[in-house]
Amino acid sequence: MLSIVVPMFNEESVLPLFIERLRPVADGLGVGYEVVAVDDGSSDGTPVGLQRARRTWPQLRVLRLRANAGHQAAISAGLARALGDYVVTLDADLQDPPEVIAEMLRVAREQHVDVVYGVRADRSTDTAFKRGTARLFYRAMNRLSGTTAPPEAGDYRLMSRATVAAINALPEYGRVLRFVVPALGFPSATVDYRREERAAGSSKYPLAKMLRLSVDSVTAFSLAPLRFATYLGLLGGVFALGLLLFALYARAAGEVVAGWTSTVVIVAGMGAVQLLALGVLGEYVGRLYAAAQARPAYHLAYDSLEADTPAAQTSDLGSRRAS
Repeated sequence: MLSIVVPMFNEESVLPLFIERLRPVADGLGVGYEVVAVDDGSSDGTPVGLQRARRTWPQLRVLRLRANAGHQAAISAGLARALGDYVVTLDADLQDPPEVIAEMLRVAREQHVDVVYGVRADRSTDTAFKRGTARLFYRAMNRLSGTTAPPEAGDYRLMSRATVAAINALPEYGRVLRFVVPALGFPSATVDYRREERAAGSSKYPLAKMLRLSVDSVTAFSLAPLRFATYLGLLGGVFALGLLLFALYARAAGEVVAGWTSTVVIVAGMGAVQLLALGVLGEYVGRLYAAAQARPAYHLAYDSLEADTPAAQTSDLGSRRAS
């Protein structure tokens, strides 16, 4: 009935706390479930901790990627392998409380919706800078892309099998799921919750990764930056035409524009506009280039569900005998 997809990267310190809190919630739902933990190429004790937890938690399923592919790619890997009629995506840092899953499942069933977004109604544990920039970012994205992504909604959501199938069918490179899902336009609802502090460890989304995610979001869902570059070019052309008319008038009137400062300022300003336009264009060309290469977003190394099947065990035994 339910799959809970959890991307993990170097979460050794928070893993025992996460399991201790998630398992009673999942067991209490009264439905068949699996927890799909996606190890995103961790270099600490996360893989060992997951395998140890599997011994006493049969519903825990472990996917391991061959190398770190990023948060969004790890979620995509979990969605591609999840088996549930409903799929929840949840981070392991416990900032998004697992207890909300029961409410999400109830809302999805009662209101017959395909998506239930977890909305962070209380973000007092985040810094004022993070709250302010997040608010501005979502407002800007909604205006630029025309999507209806709920403000203060991240990657904590419940999706129906139809939604997951639609996401898995997308050929899009570098997808940002918090905007891909609303762009599908499936019936949705929201559940509010209070965002908590990270239970342990350090954030896996520093400022550099947040900026990269912002650029990916804008270039994936909006042509506005390209139009903005076009408008800058038109504005520069109008400015240059006005300057030409002024120069002709000054020459006809016998006046000479003295000084080189104005020339330097104009050249520097026009150069900055051109570089900005080229940079914006380069972002889109880069995405086209990456999409044309069609390289996989991730490489799966291990799936404990397949490793536990009799066929896989027989194959492994045969290979060991042959060696």
